[in-house]
Amino acid sequence: MNDVSATAQGLNQATSKVLDVIAVSKSYGSRKALDKVTLVVGAGEFVALLGPNGAGKTTLFQLLSGLFGADTGEIYIRGHDIRHTPIAALAGMGIVFQQPTLDLDLTVHANLLFHCRLHGLGKQRARGRIIEELRRLNLEVRAGESCRALSGGNRRKIELARALLPDPDILLMDEATVGLDPASRASLVDYVHELCVARGMGVLWATHLVDEAETADRVLVLHNGRLLTEGAPAKLLADARSASLSEAFLKMTGVSPEQTEAP
Repeated sequence: MNDVSATAQGLNQATSKVLDVIAVSKSYGSRKALDKVTLVVGAGEFVALLGPNGAGKTTLFQLLSGLFGADTGEIYIRGHDIRHTPIAALAGMGIVFQQPTLDLDLTVHANLLFHCRLHGLGKQRARGRIIEELRRLNLEVRAGESCRALSGGNRRKIELARALLPDPDILLMDEATVGLDPASRASLVDYVHELCVARGMGVLWATHLVDEAETADRVLVLHNGRLLTEGAPAKLLADARSASLSEAFLKMTGVSPEQTEAP
């Protein structure tokens, strides 16, 4: 059993799993985008999925969100098999994709209300959840404004608020800070860490930015569709005999963080 499988098995036994990915593979023609990827996210755990562009992060998120099916392997969300019970599985998931998905011509409130209706939230429940999430982000006063009038950082916060409306057990963040300034990036990372503690929500945070992974509970290093290693940041530094996560990442992948700019 390799280090990744052994760690996943240990976490399976030690904590409440909100996401369980078992030997998942996905190919596009002759190109293998994912090769027997196994990972677990526990309740209240912040897991960083770190890899350069083309590593397979977005493909994995497409499978986790039900956009495509895996060729082989299994995916369980809150114990529900996404292949056989997709509605039950996806009901417990929130996701923020790399590409912005807000309707910029609608108000903040209208964007959030539409999402509530997709999830079957009644009018009163929807109103309460929208107010609650906007208040947490100090954006309640912007509810009536067009999303087009918001800054890039605030648009991302609205997308995060939208993902949280159904009270998910697992939150997926796919390169969610791309295009944001350093202060906005740091603010978003800190806020999601707070959510893990306050709500006991598991988070899988995909990024090519090493600094976003430094405060994670665990870091998974994905390269060319394969998980190379995983563990707490301190463990990865020790295993790679490196002084920084950036240096360890370079040793494992042969790719410098400066070469991993998002498309």
